[in-house]
Amino acid sequence: MGAEAVQGGHAGEPDGNGRGGTGDPGRRLAVTSEVGTLRTVLLHRPGDELRRLTPRNNDQLLFDGIPWVERAQQEHDTFSGVLRKRGVEVLLLADLLADTLDVSGAARIQGISGAVDARRLGHGLADELAAYLRGVPARELADILMAGMTFDELPFGPNTPSLVRRMHHGGDFVIDPLPNLLFTRDSSFWVGPRVAITALALPARIRETSLTDLIYAFHPRFLGVRRAYESHTAPIEGGDVLLLGPGVVAVGVGERTSPAGAEALARSLFDDGLAHTVLVVPIAQNRATMHLDTVCTMVDTDAIVMYPAVRDSLCAFTIHREDGYGVRDGGGVSMRGPDPFLPAAAEAMGIGKMRVIDTGLDGVTAEREQWDDGNNTLALAPGVVVAYERNEMTNSRLTDAGIEVLRIPGSELGSGRGGPRCLSCPLSRDDV
Repeated sequence: MGAEAVQGGHAGEPDGNGRGGTGDPGRRLAVTSEVGTLRTVLLHRPGDELRRLTPRNNDQLLFDGIPWVERAQQEHDTFSGVLRKRGVEVLLLADLLADTLDVSGAARIQGISGAVDARRLGHGLADELAAYLRGVPARELADILMAGMTFDELPFGPNTPSLVRRMHHGGDFVIDPLPNLLFTRDSSFWVGPRVAITALALPARIRETSLTDLIYAFHPRFLGVRRAYESHTAPIEGGDVLLLGPGVVAVGVGERTSPAGAEALARSLFDDGLAHTVLVVPIAQNRATMHLDTVCTMVDTDAIVMYPAVRDSLCAFTIHREDGYGVRDGGGVSMRGPDPFLPAAAEAMGIGKMRVIDTGLDGVTAEREQWDDGNNTLALAPGVVVAYERNEMTNSRLTDAGIEVLRIPGSELGSGRGGPRCLSCPLSRDDV
């Protein structure tokens, strides 16, 4: 087993501007596991939204530091280059959004409405800004919706009779930036042939789903795609959702996903026949373990990489869809637990035992590499994963266990607390 990286440039991209195109419209879109051979993935190349981060706002915008944007872009290009070299079709969110705004007037109106908040700006300023944005070219509008706009950047003079404008500093945001768009895993995920639009928990991220929603609703590539789950109330984020195997879904409940969100997702998946078992997994409500995929991810059909500090304590409530579910006077759902997570997962998957690869043997190394997303790997196929190169112990242990590790740099990408899995939303995988 080996390591692999593509250095520099926009490897495999059609031009030097990071445009990835809209890909093969005939490719089947469906995901039934974490490890089936990856065919199509949605990424977001870092852009001007990261340049909005300052020491004053980075905590509010959920970044632990101020990333070096050019280096973050280089690291992301390396990541997308590794995927393309392995035959993965890479779709870029910015391109899809610009295309959507170009072909659909309804998408344009909806996108502007979601970004221009009259409750915060006042109706006069909001109406004037919305009218301006309706005439902006699609690519420029997409950039504004992602990177935001400050009062200094308003396209009309300061004499507008707006108390809101006069009382704000010029560098304050009229439209907030979305630096966490980088983590495409959270705002949508696929279960079988359907896409789930999530409800993000924190204010800095809520508007991300409105852009994802536009793309899936109006882009020609996704015409006819049906929704698996859609909620505007109970928070659930894609980083908390692991497709352990066909019909078996694990959902973390902690800082970002609520018990109500997990239960609503389970009911929706049962209603649509997309899952027979949902494991609801409580995780610590803190920054280091914001999502389930920060403590474990699947690396093979029967293998998981896991933070050793939670190996024995992680538990699960098992919700099972009984025969006759949904039929009047028929079966319903059964619920049991909490039980130890690993045996519960193996039983639901129909395998004897899960192979567990620890993030490190000593506590200090394990804690450091868990913080640096050592557990947050992206499987490209059974036994083949992408991981940050900095997590040397975890990568070594994966290799020793027979897992091929494709190492990528992530010193700047990781400043928002997310690894290769967080950075990617698979749209198409082969069944396993």
